[in-house]
Amino acid sequence: MAKAAEQREVGSWYIGVSAEAFAAAQFARFGINVSVQYGANQPEYDLLISQGDYMLKVSVKGSQDGSWGLTQGFMKDKDYHAAIDNWLKAHGEKTIFCLVQFKDVKSDELPRMYLATPKEIAEEMKKSRAGYGDTVLREYKEWTSKSIAAGTVDEIPKEWVFDKKRAEELLKSIG
Repeated sequence: MAKAAEQREVGSWYIGVSAEAFAAAQFARFGINVSVQYGANQPEYDLLISQGDYMLKVSVKGSQDGSWGLTQGFMKDKDYHAAIDNWLKAHGEKTIFCLVQFKDVKSDELPRMYLATPKEIAEEMKKSRAGYGDTVLREYKEWTSKSIAAGTVDEIPKEWVFDKKRAEELLKSIG
């Protein structure tokens, strides 16, 4: 059983390294070839995956707080939808995201993982906060009465769960 000390947060560098390792291992586990890009802070993607003639770039994003900040760097004049659109334009059509979540995950458990295209993520982010949009994609969030989105829930679509079917579906449809 995991101890409370194992639940403490670690630095973002460790989360990034862990997320990338778990993502690479999961693709390999499903018989998908994985190539890890060498060096820190590589542009657009962390992994290349392939199977047969299909190939995709994978950007891995790790989190330990239940959310992934994606579009803050594109935010101007509090226009969430424009920030999301600009973030989307920055990603190629053959790039997917692997979202890795460590929140409430014990040290002897696998993190929750999701696969999505930039377009799918942009659509979800625009729907968040009751359609007002946000710079953060949340795994699950019930908005309280103090929010502009009071009474609504933002949640990662179940179809995004990283399993063999989802990985192969994305490879064959866009790779």
